[in-house]
Amino acid sequence: MAKSATTDPWPPLPGEFEVGNPENCVAVATCGSHMSDFPLGAGASITGPCKTENIGIEKLVANIVSNPNIRFLIVTGMEVKGHITGQAIIAFHQSGIDQDGRIIGSVGAIPFIQNLDDDAIKRFQEQIVEVIDLIDTEDEGKITAAIKACVAKDPGALDVEPMSIKIEEGGGEEEI
Repeated sequence: MAKSATTDPWPPLPGEFEVGNPENCVAVATCGSHMSDFPLGAGASITGPCKTENIGIEKLVANIVSNPNIRFLIVTGMEVKGHITGQAIIAFHQSGIDQDGRIIGSVGAIPFIQNLDDDAIKRFQEQIVEVIDLIDTEDEGKITAAIKACVAKDPGALDVEPMSIKIEEGGGEEEI
């Protein structure tokens, strides 16, 4: 199956994540949990926490759309109290944002996307063919099985150039 080049460097945004083979088709967001890098051994391309439902999701999207090989996103780990980031990621993929930048259907405290334009949002929604909801799961066996199931149905890279997105932020923790 066809694989694609990524941005150079990839991932383009720094963060609190581990990187495996950029040709792999799965990204794993661990919400508020800090897990070992076992997802990489199971076939994930990138894994790490995503703690906020605004800049965290923006960084996650920027690092995914910069690599057209990533076609699946597994959302796992414990939800971050107040932010409800995992649910916000799923809602963002399903419904995008409203005219005010609010993630449609998100129940988090501040689910506003400011650094992603319509093209970036559409690209993320097209590129990620499935978001797997394993929120509140830290079981390595279940997560590994989900990664391997995604790898088994890899449709190949999305036939597009890597997208580069600049994220403006005012500090805080780094995330994928």
